[in-house]
Amino acid sequence: SPPVGASPGALNPFDRRLKRKQKNWAALQAEPAKCDYLREEVRGRGRGHPGTFPLALDVGSGRGYIAQHLTKETVEKLIQVDIAENALKNAVESEIPTVRVVADEEFLPFKEDTFDLVVSSLSLHWVNDLPKAFKEIHQVLKPDGVFIGAMFGGDTLYELRCSLQLAELEREGGFSPHVSPFTAVADLGHLLSRAGFNTLTVDTDEIQVNYPGLFEVMEDLQGKYILCMGESNCSWNRKPLLHRETMLAAAAIYQEMYGNSNGSVPATFQIYYMIGWKYHESQAKPAQRGSATVSFGDLAKIEGLLKRGKK
Repeated sequence: SPPVGASPGALNPFDRRLKRKQKNWAALQAEPAKCDYLREEVRGRGRGHPGTFPLALDVGSGRGYIAQHLTKETVEKLIQVDIAENALKNAVESEIPTVRVVADEEFLPFKEDTFDLVVSSLSLHWVNDLPKAFKEIHQVLKPDGVFIGAMFGGDTLYELRCSLQLAELEREGGFSPHVSPFTAVADLGHLLSRAGFNTLTVDTDEIQVNYPGLFEVMEDLQGKYILCMGESNCSWNRKPLLHRETMLAAAAIYQEMYGNSNGSVPATFQIYYMIGWKYHESQAKPAQRGSATVSFGDLAKIEGLLKRGKK
């Protein structure tokens, strides 16, 4: 596959080489299990579609967060793909026969019509070419195969981003991104449809965590959600540090604009959930948006439901 990394520009907002380093560092931390809270929340809330699958692919698998909630009765064989070799080396063991492949999510090294199921949890928001990534996922699916994914949405950490931007404009006369850009939900269904998926379901959810103040938000993001999950900002135009005066101003703005009545401040994580099928003539008509009732957390219990869902 092509080498990781590309020149900065409008079509390549992320430094993929830096992303690999960040994820490799995150995978080697002493107690990575403490860093999995947000992924567990997403897994538990994620809308899914039931089924039994001979061969599944986990794109951007990390340490195997999804595999922990699958059984051999649900998935007979699993291939985990991640850009970071340390994440795969430190993957949590699963009862499912598993093959781990180091590869970039943007360049899947598999043949067309290979997988019955593709899943991806909180990985695709870092790819430079999301339409291409969706097309590659669609290509490696078999006809009547299904893609189930979750990714961070456009309103993720909007309180933090707005506070930092306003503080930098006030104190430094301009601002640089400290939180990476995210896709808007209005674009997601269109991108999946253009990639060839049908019978689409796209939904959103929000996870809100309260903190004493901005500094605690930043500390927790650095120590838990961001670094331990390899989620640090890898935009080419990121700014390496913030001046103390700017941080103090941002903390005051955060409190004034978003503070709760008890003095805490919220940090919002928006999650997009998506389900798309590769066309097969036997498929039923699309269900209504938001009608899916099975979560990532129920994947271990869904044997046999796929056929019932298609009747």
